Amino acid sequence: MGDESEWIKLPIDQKCEHKLWKARLNGYEEAVKLFQRIEDEKSPEWGKYLGLIKKFVTDSNAIAQLKGLEAALSFVGNAHVAGKTAGEVVSGVVTKVFNQPKARAKELGTEICLMYMEIEKAEVVQDELLKGLDNKNPKIVVACLEALRKALSEFGSKIVTLKPVVKALPKQFESREKAVRDEAKQLAVEIYRWIRDALRPPLQNINSVQLKELEEEWVKLPSSAPKQSRFLRSQQDLKAKFQQQSAQGGGESDGDDEAETVAAVDPYELLEAVEILAKMPKDFYDKIEAKKWQERKEALEAIETLTKNPKLENGDYGDLVRALKKVVGKDANVMLVALAAKCLAALASGLRKKFGTYAGQVAPTILEKFKEKKPQVVQALQEAIDAIFLTTTLQNLSEDVLSVMDNKNPSIKQQASLFLARSFRHCTQATLPKSILKPFCAALLKQVNDSAPEVRDAAFEALGTAMKVVGEKAVNPFLADLDKLKLDKVNRSSADKVELPGGKKGSGGGAGDKKPAAKAPAPAEAPPKSSGPPKKSQKSFPGQFLSSCILTNKSSCVFFFFDQPEASEELASRVLPASCLQQLDSSNWKERLASMEEFQRAVETMDKVEMPCQALVRMLAKKPGWKETNFQVMQMKLRVVTLIAQRGQFSKTSASVVLDGLVDKVGDVKCGGNAKEGLTAIGEACSLPWTAEQVVSMVFAQKNPKNQAESLNWLANAMKEFGFAGINVKGFINNVKTALGATNPAIRTAAIALLGVMHLYMGAPLRIFFEDEKPALLAQIDAEIEKMKGQSPPAPVRFTRKAGADEDGDEGEEQDEDGGGGAGHDIMDLLPRTDISEKITCDLVSKIDDKNWKIRKEGLDEVAAVISEAKFITSNIGDLSLSLKGRLGDSNKMLVQQTLTILQQLAIAMGPGLKHHVKSLGIPVITVMGDIKPNLRMAALTTVQAWVEQTGMKDWLEGEDLSEELKKENPFLRQEVLSWLAEKLPTLRTVPVDLMLCVPPLYACLEDRNGDVRKKAQDALPTFMMHLGFEKMSKAAGKLKPASKDQVLAMLEKARAVMPAKPAAPAKAGGGKGSAETSRAPSGSEDSVDSKPEAKKVRGGGGGGAAAKKGAAGKKPPAKGAKDEEDKTGPIFVLIPNAKEQRIKEEKQLKILKWNFMTPRDEYLEQLKTQMSTCFAKWLQDELFHFDFQRHVKAIGVMIERLESESDATISCLDLILKWFTLRFFDTNTTVLMKVLEYLKLLFTMLNRENYHLTEYEANSFVPYLILKVGESKDVVRKDVRAILTMLCKVHPASKVFPFLMEGTKSKNSKQRAECLEELGCLIEGYGMNVCQPTPAKSLKEIAIHIGDRDTSVRNAALNTVVAVYNACGDQVYKLIGNLSEKDMSMLEERIKRSAKKTAAAPSKPSATERPQREHPPNPNGTFLRKPAQEDPNKLNESSHPSIPKEFQLDLDMIEMDQSRVCEMPDLVQHKLDELLEPIMIPEPKMHSVSPHFDDLHNSTSSTINYVISQVASGDINTSIQALAQLFSMESLAREASMGVLKDLMHGVITLMLDSRVEDIEDGQQLIRSVNLLVIRVLEKSDQTNMISALLVLLQDSLVTTAGPPTFSELVMKCLWRMIRFLPETIDTINLDRILLDVHNFMKVFPKEKLKQLKSDVPHRTLKTLLHTLCKLTGPKILDHLSMIENRSESELEAHLRRVVKHSGNLSGLKSDRGTEKTGLYTVRSDKIGSKENTKEGLTELYEFKQKYSDADLEPFLKYTSQFFQSYVERGLRMIESEREGKARIQTSTGTTVIPQHSVDSSLSSNNEELKPAVYYERLKILRQRQGLENTSRQQRPAISSLLSSKPPVASSTDMLHSKLSQLKESREMYQQEHNNAHSHSPTHGHTRSASPAANLDDLKKRLERIKSNRQ
Repeated sequence: MGDESEWIKLPIDQKCEHKLWKARLNGYEEAVKLFQRIEDEKSPEWGKYLGLIKKFVTDSNAIAQLKGLEAALSFVGNAHVAGKTAGEVVSGVVTKVFNQPKARAKELGTEICLMYMEIEKAEVVQDELLKGLDNKNPKIVVACLEALRKALSEFGSKIVTLKPVVKALPKQFESREKAVRDEAKQLAVEIYRWIRDALRPPLQNINSVQLKELEEEWVKLPSSAPKQSRFLRSQQDLKAKFQQQSAQGGGESDGDDEAETVAAVDPYELLEAVEILAKMPKDFYDKIEAKKWQERKEALEAIETLTKNPKLENGDYGDLVRALKKVVGKDANVMLVALAAKCLAALASGLRKKFGTYAGQVAPTILEKFKEKKPQVVQALQEAIDAIFLTTTLQNLSEDVLSVMDNKNPSIKQQASLFLARSFRHCTQATLPKSILKPFCAALLKQVNDSAPEVRDAAFEALGTAMKVVGEKAVNPFLADLDKLKLDKVNRSSADKVELPGGKKGSGGGAGDKKPAAKAPAPAEAPPKSSGPPKKSQKSFPGQFLSSCILTNKSSCVFFFFDQPEASEELASRVLPASCLQQLDSSNWKERLASMEEFQRAVETMDKVEMPCQALVRMLAKKPGWKETNFQVMQMKLRVVTLIAQRGQFSKTSASVVLDGLVDKVGDVKCGGNAKEGLTAIGEACSLPWTAEQVVSMVFAQKNPKNQAESLNWLANAMKEFGFAGINVKGFINNVKTALGATNPAIRTAAIALLGVMHLYMGAPLRIFFEDEKPALLAQIDAEIEKMKGQSPPAPVRFTRKAGADEDGDEGEEQDEDGGGGAGHDIMDLLPRTDISEKITCDLVSKIDDKNWKIRKEGLDEVAAVISEAKFITSNIGDLSLSLKGRLGDSNKMLVQQTLTILQQLAIAMGPGLKHHVKSLGIPVITVMGDIKPNLRMAALTTVQAWVEQTGMKDWLEGEDLSEELKKENPFLRQEVLSWLAEKLPTLRTVPVDLMLCVPPLYACLEDRNGDVRKKAQDALPTFMMHLGFEKMSKAAGKLKPASKDQVLAMLEKARAVMPAKPAAPAKAGGGKGSAETSRAPSGSEDSVDSKPEAKKVRGGGGGGAAAKKGAAGKKPPAKGAKDEEDKTGPIFVLIPNAKEQRIKEEKQLKILKWNFMTPRDEYLEQLKTQMSTCFAKWLQDELFHFDFQRHVKAIGVMIERLESESDATISCLDLILKWFTLRFFDTNTTVLMKVLEYLKLLFTMLNRENYHLTEYEANSFVPYLILKVGESKDVVRKDVRAILTMLCKVHPASKVFPFLMEGTKSKNSKQRAECLEELGCLIEGYGMNVCQPTPAKSLKEIAIHIGDRDTSVRNAALNTVVAVYNACGDQVYKLIGNLSEKDMSMLEERIKRSAKKTAAAPSKPSATERPQREHPPNPNGTFLRKPAQEDPNKLNESSHPSIPKEFQLDLDMIEMDQSRVCEMPDLVQHKLDELLEPIMIPEPKMHSVSPHFDDLHNSTSSTINYVISQVASGDINTSIQALAQLFSMESLAREASMGVLKDLMHGVITLMLDSRVEDIEDGQQLIRSVNLLVIRVLEKSDQTNMISALLVLLQDSLVTTAGPPTFSELVMKCLWRMIRFLPETIDTINLDRILLDVHNFMKVFPKEKLKQLKSDVPHRTLKTLLHTLCKLTGPKILDHLSMIENRSESELEAHLRRVVKHSGNLSGLKSDRGTEKTGLYTVRSDKIGSKENTKEGLTELYEFKQKYSDADLEPFLKYTSQFFQSYVERGLRMIESEREGKARIQTSTGTTVIPQHSVDSSLSSNNEELKPAVYYERLKILRQRQGLENTSRQQRPAISSLLSSKPPVASSTDMLHSKLSQLKESREMYQQEHNNAHSHSPTHGHTRSASPAANLDDLKKRLERIKSNRQ
């Protein structure tokens, strides 16, 4: 009980995995109860047991395992997530349950497997069970076989995939275990029950005894088809249907179900393919050509044996097929012909669709061979042609069959018809369209009248089969010329003789329904034949039956009308007045006229549906009919015909009644106009193509030239009114030729005018038909065509109105499918073509196949010549196709290229007939697309495109050929094919079902190792989906591995969003619906996709109902559009307070995705949609996320319109707007991109006007993606992006744009790198070096890397940027860019030299209009102006050289002497130049007064402190700084500041100095100077111990954290260096113990090794300097000050100090006296140099020291100092040396020049320190600037920190300014003295020239005055 108490209270899931079996047993029992209690299958409770279910079934304890199996079964049956455990659980069942001795365990295990199958995991279960068949334990094998049998028995063959089961079955029959064999036998019986004889072939090789036993068992099985008894969860509706049928006792669907079940499993799919090509006899091709028939027979028998295998491996069977074809066609031994035919049949059966490549080559030969009469041969040939038909389509064989239908041999005609009959049985309505059926019916109609009875019977059988398959309605239009007797025979043949496969009824639409209607007239026709029945009874029939027949538009009534004219009278009498009918045939013309007037009135008031058009027109044709002699009556009659055609449902049958009369009157002077109107009305009712064909054929059957000419004129006008769509050129091209040859000039003129109109629509090919005309006539035709050049066909104004129910209602559809929709194919079909098969001789073929490449080339040249000579050829090219196919794989690539050229030539020459060679030649061309050579791939693609233009895509997509090509793991092939398919598929309306075969290889391409293949596959994915649908493609993905499946499904979802719409259906023949809708509702094009069902109904020709629907549909879109327009009038953006701030907050808290991606993923799109839904108008959001780019353009246009009116709302949604535009940057559509950039330019202009600044959140979401487009290939895009970047810097600080551009320089796109570098240069030039972030040095190093780029534009941009830096900071650029290679450095130096020359060559003075543009703002956050085309001339003044280059000087002598011409000089601004030399009053620094009573307040300590605190806390920063300065000026008060206070103060002050915003405020420069002074005062006045400790702690914190700016730690270290210099004076007052403790703590956090790993070694050096200074000042005593450090022995500090003390002791002992003297002297002097008071003295002593000890080397002493100190010492020594050599004139300024006022840390520009003439020139320039006499290109910005910075580029301070001004003042005084003395002490001319500017100025003034006086 103690043990039980431990686990009894545990949760169920913990019990189930307890180590005690009793606990597990209890857990399983409770789990069963729990699983039955949980009602929600998606409850989270199920998730707890996901990982435990396998343990349930594999429990080591047998008792617990039984209960665990029950629990697992309950879990699988109830849990929604159970499917995830299928693999591991079933595997556990197979290995740990099926081997158990207990039957109950096996039963439960089998039930678990079946339950997993029920929850849609059949494939997983089947795989695991099949793996179990390989287990060594026979018990497991038996149990697996039993489970498979039960699964098949219950779920059926549609759920259980039988192919792998059947494949594994023979192995089980060979098992040594009888139990295994018996269970395998039972499984085989169960499989046979489902697929019947399909199981026989795979089991043919098992033991004969076992096979016999199986046969006996199979015979016992019931003949009824088995039914599925257990259903998947997704099949519950099917289950309900089966239960309902069972309840009703229905066996109606048994037959259908059986057929479906049998068809579901193809025996062929269960077989393994056999490779036979390698097994062929090696001498086969020799023997097949042998002269002895026995040897040929031996070769064929060997092939026959090999081809008996029911399934053959795919391969190149071209040579074999060619050899067999030759035997069939040419062998004299009929026995061998039959044998070869059997081999071909076996090959076709074994290869199936893969044989389709060779079908077109073999079929003509077999059909021709049907001339043999021996039954054995005929049967073999029949089997061969039938097998070949199953490998291809009837359309591909149609031309070959039609060509033999006209053969003189009756046997060939008979067998061709019988072949068609057999082929039709395998067709459906879809595979036997009217376009194919029409030519076959025409050929069979000829054979129906053949003299040979067997030919006639075969033709009847073929027609009857066609009628059975597609229905009477589809076939009857083609049988109109067949007499009734023969038509009945066709019907009998269809009903009695034809039996479709499976014994099912014909699939023709309504075939069964039409039979009674077709036979209905038979009894009605019987009464007239008998003599007895009264006349009344005869009339009663039409009154009852025919009226309903006409009103219901039954096509079967047509035949009755022609034979029963009284029926017309009966129907007409119902709708016309009696007087009208009586007077129609009156002899008085006036009565006839009155009758026609009544007729017209009746027709005008008659309802369209009730109007019996055919009866009315028959009344009009009643005597005198169309021979009416009175023109008034005739005109009225023709007008009535027009009304009937316009108002009624006018059929082609009705038209046939009146056309003859209309055509006869079309040339009449008085009635011709009415006749033409009637023809036009008939054209609207019955389509112009049909009407035109009838009119032309009728008029040329007459001999009336007037009628012929006017008919052609009417036709020419009608074509312009109706358009050319559907015109059948074949129907009247010969009649037009006849008209051109007529003697009457009016006919010729009309024919030529008609040709001119036709040329508008058909183009140049039309002329081909008339090239053989006489030259004079041809010249007239050319002249007419020339008139039409440049004109476009007029838009149609009339359209066909479908007569919904006439018997030829589908004629239009047939014509459209037959190519009537465009005349292009008709023209190509009509071209005179040459049969070149006779020229493709055996010798030519053998040449092409020769081993010598030169001979092969000769053969190809001959072929090209044959094709070129023939110009247009038929599709019969003999054996050429197989030979050319061989050359496509030629090892000589030159011959491959030539073959491709020939195939392109073949495409043009053969035209549409090329489709017969797609499989044999087209697919091999696709193989060439995988060639390694790009030129061959390109040529192959060009060839394929040329072929597709002639054949269309259908033939390429049918069959497995394309999918087999994609399966080849050739990256080039896959790329090209996928790219080609992605281009072609969107243009297709329909595709063959075989396209689905390409999906698995497409999925494989999505995971290809080659990135380009993957990209092409992703591009092709949406185009596949548009035809196959998402469901089919996702279902196909279910067969992939789990990892691949998830990836592919994600891609499918993505492709689903961008799936293109299918192209709209083309306009129907005769104009019809499409054209009408286009003209009536041009704005409704967007709704065409959504109205497909309505479009389909109209296309079907539904009569009045369809027209009404069309009208209703036509009214809906405008209403919808009006509603949308009404919705769009509201605001497009919704202003929600704080919505943007909330989005920023959510992103910071990571509640939403941060807008950061390489390519936008779906989750980003969904997130953006969600965010936009609250603040965007719904219609706008729908437009923005529409897949059609035109909607995007439309939406952006609206946003542009509303930008000004909704500016506030736009700003509130700005982040979302910018995010959406970033998505558009990833589109490839240029139209959208240009519209986007247009909006952005307007947007940033508005933001700047509103003084809005982008937030960091908005900038980070937008700017990186904008920079991506700066590398766009199109110049216009790059230009706009650069303009936007210019505007961007007006609303976002340039210093923050700089890092984005730096990131852009890392792109792989060279254009982007170059543009980003150029932009960086512009920023630096416009805003100075402070724009470089994070630091100038780091940025410049990255920029300089690009100087070595491979791309020229990138190199140039990088060089230009560095030159811009050079212009800003001079030679300091070389330090900033770091180390460059010698090559890069030389390029840079050369570019700098060139830029200096260009600068010198620039104009000296910019014009007044140019100056404002070239002045750069001093503020980095201000306006960013792009770099001007020319360098700023003011930058001349920044050159270090003082003199102006010679080529830029004014030659005043030449100007003075030039008197040749007078030019007007501009009025010069008069400046008082003398004022330059006057003393300058330097203004006192502006300081805020603290208080006039400060001294009085100072007497009270508490009041003073309170006052200071109040000032420190002031909102005015200047007041705060001044108060702190006053506070720390009181030393006693300053020393009270603790270490913590000092740390906080220094942290705040340094942070303030580094804040870039300080520079932006007014007086920011003065503020920085004040902060510098404050820091100096704090360092000097504070307690030194507290200050050093505070700085050490501050340094430690800044190094630990990386959040702050990197310059923070640098400034802290510079403060430490200053404190170190104070140590000699303060060493006695500081607490060494505290300082060493702080150093110890610092070294604990940053040990020596860690310190060295930092990016900079300055912290390490700083710490060493501090310790060395302390050691030097205190000596070994310093070791006594480690008392505050615990565990001194472990301290790294103590060890370091001991080393320093020991080292300094050794040095002092080993040095010689001279060395000691040198060291001591140098130490003293260096201390003096470092002191601001004694720096001059120290430098002088050091100079004298160096003169005394000339061998002394200062390098060892200087190398430990800063670079600034070294250069400072070197400059000072050089100046002293120059002084001593006699340059006394600059002594007065030396001290102030080189000595900083406050400290050596103050930064001075090294360019200005050497006192050469440049110094004075610089001073003069500063003076001029101070007086406003000279413009500056850019105000020099003060550095962030001047006193504490040691970096020259950013050095500037108040002290430096004072120093500079004092230098200028002294130098000016010196110049005045020298001028007064009138001589120069300068040793060189250059110095003299630069040292007397006053003299130069006076001279310049005089000379200018002289020039002005001369010009006046």
